[in-house]
Amino acid sequence: MKVTVLGAGAWGTALAMQISQRHQVSLWARNIEHVSGMRKARCNPLYLGDFPFNDNLAVESDLKPALSHSDLILSVVPTAGFRQILKDIKNLGCQLPVIWASKGLEPETAKLPHEVALEELGADYPWGALSGPSFAAELVRGLPTAITLAANDEGFATQAGAIMHGGNFRVYTSTDVAGVAVGGALKNVMAIASGISDGMEFGNNARAALITRGLAEMTRFGASLGGQKETFMGLAGAGDLILTCTGQYSRNREVGLQLAKGKSLQDILKNLGHVAEGVNTTREVIRRAKQMGVDMPLTYEVDQVLSHGKSPRAAVEDLLGREQKSETV
Repeated sequence: MKVTVLGAGAWGTALAMQISQRHQVSLWARNIEHVSGMRKARCNPLYLGDFPFNDNLAVESDLKPALSHSDLILSVVPTAGFRQILKDIKNLGCQLPVIWASKGLEPETAKLPHEVALEELGADYPWGALSGPSFAAELVRGLPTAITLAANDEGFATQAGAIMHGGNFRVYTSTDVAGVAVGGALKNVMAIASGISDGMEFGNNARAALITRGLAEMTRFGASLGGQKETFMGLAGAGDLILTCTGQYSRNREVGLQLAKGKSLQDILKNLGHVAEGVNTTREVIRRAKQMGVDMPLTYEVDQVLSHGKSPRAAVEDLLGREQKSETV
C-alpha cells in the first residue's frame, strides 16, 4: 500500500510519519528548497524539528512521481490551496481517492472543503475529511491520538480509515462530512477567542463558558449546512474544540493570546511561522452566516478584532453586555 501526502507542514509531516510505520508514503511539498532540506536531514527541521523519517517515507517536489503507484491521496495543504491541488491532480489524469486534513473555509467563496471537492471531483468520487483533536507535536512523539474520518461513502470511510488506524492512532468513521468539516473549521475561530480571554486573564470560568457557547455556535452553523448535531459532541466537534482552545501547541489560541497583549495581527502572523487557519476562516464564516441568517456572536466579535480594528477588551465587553437568552442551541 502506498499513500501520497500532499503538504509538508507540521501536520502533514506527522501524518506521513505515522502512516509510514506500516505503508509506503510519498510526502510532497511545492517548495524545492524545503524538499531538499528534508531529503538531506531525513526529517522536517523547518516545521517539526529533528524527528527522523523512516525508510518507508520518500519526499518529492514533483507531483507526478509523488502520485505514481499510489493508492490514496491525503491532502494537508492549507484550505486556500485545496481547490488548486485538486485541479492539479485532475490535470495529471489521476483518479485516486482523496482525503483531506485541512480545516477552514475557502477564501472569497466561504465554501468548506467538501463543497470544493463536490465541485471539483463530483458526488460519486471517493473523498472524505480527516479531523479531530490532534497536535502534530504529540502524534510524532507516539502519544495516543483519536480522530474522525468522515467520507461520502461508509465503505470508503472504513477502508481508508483502516490504512491509518493502529497503535497510538485511533480512527473513528462517519458519513457526516459536513459536520466534521464545520467542526474542524470553526474550532479555530473559537480558539482565537479563547486565547484573547486567557491573554486578558479572565480566568477558567470565562474560558469554560466561551468553549461551551462556542460549541453552540458551531452546532447552529453546522446544522444549517446539513451537519448532524451528534457530530459536534464527538471528536471532530467538542474534542477538537477543547484541545484547540486550551492546548499549548494551538496556533490559533496563540494568535488570540498575542492580540490580547496588544500586538498587531500582521506582526503575530509574521512571527508565528505556521498557518493559523482561524484568521481567514473567521471572515468567511461571517460571510456565510449572514447568507444563512445564523446568529454567531462570538465569531462576529472575533472578526471585529481581526478585520475591523476593534480592541479585544471592547469585544469582550460587548459580548458580556448582550441581552439574556435561553441556553438552548
